[in-house]
Amino acid sequence: MRFLAPLLFLLTAIASAQEQMMRKVHEVKTDTHVEVTSLFSKPSAEGYFPVRVKVANNQKQGHLIRLTFTATGRYDGGTRTASEFTINAPPGKVTTRDLLVPLNPVADTYQSSVYLKVEMAGTMGTQTHSVSADYGADQPSVLLSEPLFSVNASRLDSEAASVMSSFGGGSFTSKFDPGQLPDNWLAFSGFDAVVMLDSDWTSMPAGSRNALFSWLRLGGHLVIYSSSSPSKASLGIPDDTSFGTVDIQSLPGSLTLNATDLVAHLTTGSSLKTHRYAMVGDFDSGWSLFNSFPQKEFRYFLFVIVLLIFGVLVGPINLFVFAKSGRRHLLFITTPIISLGASVILIALILFQDGFGGDGKRLALMEVPAGNGENAAFILQEQVSRTGVLTRANFPVEVPSFFSPVPMEENRWTRFNDNETDGNYSLQPDGSGLSASGDWFQSRSMQGQTIATVVPTRGRIERAAGSSELLSTFGFPIEKLFYRDAQGQWFRAESVETGKPFALTSVDESLIRPEIDSLQSGFSRRNSMLFERARERKDHFIAVTGAAPAIETHPGIRWQESRTIITGGIATP
Repeated sequence: MRFLAPLLFLLTAIASAQEQMMRKVHEVKTDTHVEVTSLFSKPSAEGYFPVRVKVANNQKQGHLIRLTFTATGRYDGGTRTASEFTINAPPGKVTTRDLLVPLNPVADTYQSSVYLKVEMAGTMGTQTHSVSADYGADQPSVLLSEPLFSVNASRLDSEAASVMSSFGGGSFTSKFDPGQLPDNWLAFSGFDAVVMLDSDWTSMPAGSRNALFSWLRLGGHLVIYSSSSPSKASLGIPDDTSFGTVDIQSLPGSLTLNATDLVAHLTTGSSLKTHRYAMVGDFDSGWSLFNSFPQKEFRYFLFVIVLLIFGVLVGPINLFVFAKSGRRHLLFITTPIISLGASVILIALILFQDGFGGDGKRLALMEVPAGNGENAAFILQEQVSRTGVLTRANFPVEVPSFFSPVPMEENRWTRFNDNETDGNYSLQPDGSGLSASGDWFQSRSMQGQTIATVVPTRGRIERAAGSSELLSTFGFPIEKLFYRDAQGQWFRAESVETGKPFALTSVDESLIRPEIDSLQSGFSRRNSMLFERARERKDHFIAVTGAAPAIETHPGIRWQESRTIITGGIATP
């Protein structure tokens, strides 16, 4: 029996080894140590990786720990995303901090790896650790709760390997503890599906449940297994989940799931492609926003003329006129002057042709739920820009966001495309937003990005008190508004102003649909599919505006067009 306790401790350590990234003991006597633990057993194909850092400082002096994370798409480099976090540990206290570590942009059309390295430095010593995951081209990123994972993980892996030709290997799912889920929706932003028991859902902390609600409204897929056949309402889930979907499945007598059915459900049961597949394939060709951007030709002849004149000046004229025989020593003066002058002219030509900063277009899909007390807007924004000369590489993203470059159609302006995916991206969460630097925006290039975020708002379309008219509380005008009532009849209104009641005009469905189809065609494929989920809802509206505030990124870009398509229900004041 005296060996039982150490044995149990050892078994516990082995069971949790895949979540503990590092444990550094600074002083054995006082048990002063650092623990870095991942809250999910493996990272998603993109997005963020939630990490919990616990510093037990039982000494009399404070400590400082610096954690540097580097995410790459393969072991030998390629595209890199870097972030760094500093933690102050006061003396005599246990400090716990949850981090959201940015993962690498997805840019490979075939099987790819997610490789994350962490390096610890500071007053408590140094240590290094890494985690990785492999994903096939169309393999979803799936979170599975611990009670289901322990029974079903290996069977799901075998089933995925047998039916998916592009299965990346390793574990098909990532494990999570429902009691230790993050309370920030960004932790789930790279996952396509979350699978759990109804008891997991009802017992998890309220903050974690709200985070999953946000992820769900932005297009997530939640699968809940239950033996009692509950409804969405009994689980506290609204019937309308915006762009996301919820499936409640029957649980057999045991926790053993039908692996064939679940893998099929997660891989082929939806027309919506995975996050990873969309990032790889939605922007390389046929992207409406990119195609609507005016093409710009490079004026080669101006540079050829300058180079020809430079060649004549620095060669024969310099040799036979400026520094002719007997005055060859002047070559040490005239040659640098001619070279400097040519450089100045070339720089002037570049500035004349391309200018400073850049121009861009952006399109956003915004969902504003009615009721439920959420007071939030769920935004999916895509943008493309072409730059001239940029004087800075760093910029803030004003709100916490999923922010990623997209590989675009190859041309002479794109630096991130199917055939060129190397780059360095620094992305630093700072609580109120993000600090970005690196290759997000490069001089004299075209780049595209996609952004997903949640922002607070009290803007609504609501029923005017004591009237059949509607009222907008958005802080900007709306150009067009389409409304489908509870019976399926379509209405429209134009030039809607804030705070002024407006009447709806009944319109035949055949006249409405071409306009809505046109709105849908402006989005990339995944966002187009999410809009399709929302457009047919009854007692909901679709609004079009060019005045809604967008998610701001690089301040040097002049956004020539910002369009927002707003969807949501009609609120009751």
